[in-house]
Amino acid sequence: MSRRLPPPPRQTFETVARNIARVMKGQSAAIRKLLAALASGGHVLLEDYPGTGKTTLAKALARSIGAQFRRVQFTPDLLPSDILGVSIYDQREQAFRFHRGPIFTNILLADEINRASPRTQSALLEAMGEGQVTVDGTSHRLETLFFVIATQNPVEFRGTYPLPEAQMDRFAFQFGLGYVSPEDEAIILSEQEQGHPLDGIAECAAGEDILALKRAVAAVRMGDEIKRYIVDIVQATRSAPGVQLGGSPRASLALMKAAQALALFDGVEFVTPEHVQEVAVAVIAHRLVVDPQARFSGTTAPGIVEDILKAIPVPA
Repeated sequence: MSRRLPPPPRQTFETVARNIARVMKGQSAAIRKLLAALASGGHVLLEDYPGTGKTTLAKALARSIGAQFRRVQFTPDLLPSDILGVSIYDQREQAFRFHRGPIFTNILLADEINRASPRTQSALLEAMGEGQVTVDGTSHRLETLFFVIATQNPVEFRGTYPLPEAQMDRFAFQFGLGYVSPEDEAIILSEQEQGHPLDGIAECAAGEDILALKRAVAAVRMGDEIKRYIVDIVQATRSAPGVQLGGSPRASLALMKAAQALALFDGVEFVTPEHVQEVAVAVIAHRLVVDPQARFSGTTAPGIVEDILKAIPVPA
């Protein structure tokens, strides 16, 4: 039997994006960012109002690539062991056995992540940063394809715990879905009269196709002037007025990888400044800590990044 070869990476992106778009009407920009995060090895924080399709987007991605999908509803009483797993003493074998938690999956939906305590939120740090978890002094590797999609609601803050800066820095992207146009909303109503379109989509790409896509993204060329452009943008956030904490080197790395993914999606062999600009706000803004006084006067993190993009000279 001949071994199946993965399709060209760009074809994988287009196939998966089309499949997800069958469910997520009017969300082509969000789908592009989601797949850029997946292809560049990052994780995503979706922040938007209830009912905008955050969970549906995660499910549509998992079904499209045939990935194992686990959803964890974060609540104040959730413990780290509820996510990572726990060692239980086996009387018969006279030894502890590790029972793996839901984090051992391909796509983890951390729903309403800010409703869990900081202790539980921090349980994800090692997993997101290093692809492993450590329980009782023993490290356990996660799946090669491991992708976290976390959600939080921007309007209900009672009983929530804001994510600490270290946790925010682990997310390559933060973006919202927003409300779709009246025309797209009418289509959504029509399509869900008899059922949910999510039930009708099937796997269109294999896990090995996604791994091949990730390898291809890492091979996209980036000139030194573009790397310097990225560094200048991120460094400018550290001295911007009203900013207490600017972007870290991890932000520069995430922006570089995300821009490589977009270049591959567009079918070009090298990264351009436009690719950097397209995702700069989604990659950098959530990592900034804005001074309360500046925030009170109307300054926002996305606005700061947008101003920096206008001020930094673009490589020719």
